Amino acid sequence: MKYDPIKRSLGKVFNKKPFLRKFFYRLLDLLLLRAWYVKKALKNWKKEASKESQILDAGAGFGQYSFFMSRMSKKFNILGVEVKDEQIEDCNNFFTQIKENQRVKFEYADLTEFKKDKQYDLILSVDVMEHIEEDVTVFENFFSSLKDDGTVIISTPSHLAEDHEHDHDHEHDHEHKEGEKHFFVDEHVRDGYHPDEIKEKLQKAGFQNVSVKYTYGTPGAIAWTLSMKIPIIVLNVSQLFFILLPFYYIIVYPFAFLLNWIDTLFEHKKGGALLVKAKKK
Repeated sequence: MKYDPIKRSLGKVFNKKPFLRKFFYRLLDLLLLRAWYVKKALKNWKKEASKESQILDAGAGFGQYSFFMSRMSKKFNILGVEVKDEQIEDCNNFFTQIKENQRVKFEYADLTEFKKDKQYDLILSVDVMEHIEEDVTVFENFFSSLKDDGTVIISTPSHLAEDHEHDHDHEHDHEHKEGEKHFFVDEHVRDGYHPDEIKEKLQKAGFQNVSVKYTYGTPGAIAWTLSMKIPIIVLNVSQLFFILLPFYYIIVYPFAFLLNWIDTLFEHKKGGALLVKAKKK
């Protein structure tokens, strides 16, 4: 049982009722530090955004960020695109049930081909680019799809992501660490970006005013190990651990929450992920 099947199993449980889906989104927001950074970036973007913004959620996943953005303003129109049919169907069903399907929709799209000329005020891409080989093509499509004053916000693993470090720092334990890497990032085409690399690629695509900062510093990395890595490893051994999971989090999560909060207070010289913001002009 790998990482994505675990996420799908959780998704099936929380898809049964809208209130369970909302609860699932809340859990993701609490557990995943990237959500803290992404939501903060979205709130900052909103301060200067058009009241009737058009938004592309590029790689919408479970739709948690589309849901959050839909709550930021009733005048935001959001299109979430995905390559996984079951997630598209689940998201459309959920937003229909909560009567938001007129302004929040989901459809299939390959980001290497998806391009809408000057249509969006914001493009959000969370944990997507590490899965796409033709990343410059996607950045060019983002650039074309944004309005002249549009913004792209990207969250993606950095070149210092934990599993990448393990592969290089523990050559003598290569077999174990390589298996661990495949367990967590089996669908990735790259371990992560160096800040200069992703900045250069975005500028090549036409973007200006590109800012890149590390997230998941030391506090965040420890929190991720406690709240995500250990449970996923154990669930990979046996799904029976689902029964014990609530008790585990009662003990562990207060520490993880504090560490995540500390992580957001500082600029990090290195970290396991990047938060990128770029303007078209």
